[in-house]
Order: sequence, then structure tokens, then C-alpha cells
Amino acid sequence: MSTRTQLRAGGGARVEWPTVLLIAACYAVWALAGVMLWPAYPIAALAVLTLAIAMQSSLMHEAAHGHPTRDGRVNELLVALPIGLTWPYRRFKSIHLRHHADERLTDPLDDPESYFKALWQYQAMPVWLQRLLVINNTMVGRFLLGPLLSNAGFLIGDAKLIAEGDRAVGRAWIHHALGLAIVLPIIVFVFEMPLWAYLIPAYLGQSIISIRTYAEHRWSERPDGRTLIVEHTPLALLFLNNNLHYVHHKMPSVAWYRLPGLFRERREEWLKANDGYYYPNYLSLLREFAFQPKQPVVHPVLRREPEPGRAFRPRVRAQNIHGLGTAPVPAKPPKE
Repeated sequence: MSTRTQLRAGGGARVEWPTVLLIAACYAVWALAGVMLWPAYPIAALAVLTLAIAMQSSLMHEAAHGHPTRDGRVNELLVALPIGLTWPYRRFKSIHLRHHADERLTDPLDDPESYFKALWQYQAMPVWLQRLLVINNTMVGRFLLGPLLSNAGFLIGDAKLIAEGDRAVGRAWIHHALGLAIVLPIIVFVFEMPLWAYLIPAYLGQSIISIRTYAEHRWSERPDGRTLIVEHTPLALLFLNNNLHYVHHKMPSVAWYRLPGLFRERREEWLKANDGYYYPNYLSLLREFAFQPKQPVVHPVLRREPEPGRAFRPRVRAQNIHGLGTAPVPAKPPKE
């Protein structure tokens, strides 16, 4: 894929209205499910809330990559209302953009979204946690346990960072608390829903997203061979076409609604470029790995001996194709 093609594909409108409308629809559906469905049809309400929360998670991902406007502050305001409860937008953005350093994908220390563990980390874990992580590497296990393990690790890690004086993390959680101060009263007093009941769609929304993230990356000597393409899924809209994950990693500035066309134009080229890491649909993944771990917990190559990770800067101030702003480029090690 040529640089010129990538730049042309990454270009877009000043305001991407399909994404703006989808954000508005997501929050509208969330509100209507709580106000209108919950009193009369509580099971249906929980199902719709689950889908809305999963969609909002996908929209947070889209905003983190500079959509739907050229102004990151506007994008944050559009998606930061935390109906999923757990993840502060700014923390998600910071963590996810570090993940886009493709040369570090799957590294247990440098890729914050890696499910691999360093050998010495794994050996230091209690046996019960080792076994949970093995179960979590099955597709059913990831759906049922993934949000619990992910949220627990994230919250403990951020609590440590705040205790150590990380001001950026602290500010992200202050912003998140302000959002929760809006969301929680709506749930309790407008929806008239017990918080324990709302935790069900909050959890299941993350579980649905775990279907997409379950096999997104594998270890390969070639960075381009580490990222998955799933061609067909009825969940494509809910995932904002990130089932075509390799295309997204190669063109992170491209809006979600352009990914399928770009994939279809060069289908064979994409599949060759990522070493054929491909599944026709998620059902084929489920058949193969429902109760069978797809990969070991310990990384098969990296971090075999105790060592520190590198620090990466996920975004740089730059003149990019959309104008002045922060360019979603692969992270680089800081200067010594």
C-alpha cells in the first residue's frame, strides 16, 4: 500500500456527519431504553442498553483516532459521557494509542492491550490467577471473565499511578467523575433503575466488545502478521468495522465507514500483507476456540527474562492531512 494511497484514504470532511449522527443515535437509544422500555419491558431494556453501551465503546475508539471532527476537545465532549461506567475517555485514548505502535504489538510490557504475560510475571502469580488467565484465553472465557479481569487490572493499575502522583491520570479520573455525576442520577432518578441492574448491561457491553478483541492480535515475527481480519459479521456496525482490524491499524486516520470499501478494493493485497491472519466470521473463531485457548498466557518469544519496558509517546504534535493537530502515528521511544 503506497504512502500516497494511505494519505488519500485518510483524508476526510471537516465534520464526519455519519459519525456525529451515530453518536446522537447511540445516546438517544440509551435514554429511550431507560425511560420507555425499562418500566414495561425490563429484559428488552437491558438488551438494548447492552448494545448502546457496546456502541459507545466503539465510538470512544473512533474519537480517540481523531473523529468525527478535527478538534480533539469536541470529539471528547461528544463521546465522554460514561454510560459504560468504567473507562475514563482520556485513559482509554492514552492507552489505546500506545497500542498502535505496531512494532511493539503483543509485547507484554510495551503493548498495553496485550493479553500475553512475561514469563517472570506469570511465574510470580498465584496458581488460581494463572488458571483464570488460561480460561480467559478461550473465547467463552473471554466473554464471561474478560471484563472482570480487565477492569480489575485497569482500576488497580490506575490507583497505583494516582498514588504515585501521576497528574494526567488523576485529571482523567476527575473528568470521568464529572461524567458519572451526570450518568448515575439519570440511571437512578430518571430511569428509576437500581444500580445493580444497570451493572448487567454495563458488563455485557464490554463482553460483546471482547468478541472483537479476542483474537485481534497474535505473535508473529513480522509486525504486519500480528493483526487480524474478520471479513463478515452481523456485528460490523456495532464494532464500527474494526473486524477489519488490520486495515484500521494500517490506516488509523480513516473513518469507520470507509474501511469496508478500502478492504474490498484490495482484498487479496490486504490478506497477503498480514500473512493471511484471517477468519471468515466470528462463528468460525467460536467453533475453534470456544473452550480451547487460542494462545498461551506466556508470550512465546518476548520478555523471557526480567527487564523494564520502554516508554512510548503515542502521539506527536504535527501538521497532518487534516491540518494542525495530533497525528495518530506509531509511538516512538523518548529521547534519552
